Amino acid sequence: MWKIILVLWLIYALTWNYFLIRKAPRTKKAGRPTRGWGNRTRVLIIGATGGTGRKLVEQALEQGHKVTAFVRKPAKLKIEHENLRVVQGNVMDLPSLEKAMEGQSVVVSALGHKRLLWPTKILSRGTENIMRAMKNNRVPRFICESSLGVGDTVGRGGLPATLLFFPLVLPFYFWDRVRMEESIVNNTDVDWVIVRPGRLTNGPLRGKYRHGFKIGNYIWGGKIARADVADFMLAQVSDDTYIGTAPGVNY
Repeated sequence: MWKIILVLWLIYALTWNYFLIRKAPRTKKAGRPTRGWGNRTRVLIIGATGGTGRKLVEQALEQGHKVTAFVRKPAKLKIEHENLRVVQGNVMDLPSLEKAMEGQSVVVSALGHKRLLWPTKILSRGTENIMRAMKNNRVPRFICESSLGVGDTVGRGGLPATLLFFPLVLPFYFWDRVRMEESIVNNTDVDWVIVRPGRLTNGPLRGKYRHGFKIGNYIWGGKIARADVADFMLAQVSDDTYIGTAPGVNY
């Protein structure tokens, strides 16, 4: 009986991963950035109360940026700074995004949610709204957090995650990440970078990590602290190296 269950599970897990590959966009290098100008100092951070989002806010302020934190519940942020503006809103509500988007130079998104057990389109539709608001306000650059295990990194989260954790706990979440990445790749109005970290931890900032297009491991995967993911994402604010691509980042 257990052998039958195991075989059926392997068939399901492999099929699920296969369709992630088939549906996910193949990253492509965009043309020479046309809207990159000077030091981008006005940063809008989406998902600022999440694990990575909070690190983005803290580090962006430390780097001297003028930060707008876009959150559903401002009381959860608990960060005060003279260069911090907090805007309450929801990515599913375009008018609230438009309000936060005014005067921004770059958008950094660590959008996430905890509705893991049923299908949602929060990531994909929310990201579509973000980019629509960016276009309407002529905001030039979008940096978005995704994950290893999507698109051409399927399997690089490690064998346990690929065959067990992702298809068991996060099947709907990852499917929506695929749609999210697809909407970004198909957008020609902004200069974008999709950042794909490995397993996230709450460790301290190291400032040393690997990044590129062959990141991750097919056997054991890898991990990286949210603080270092934030560090890499903020580096893309002024660096054109990865424009139009989806680099992985891991220890």
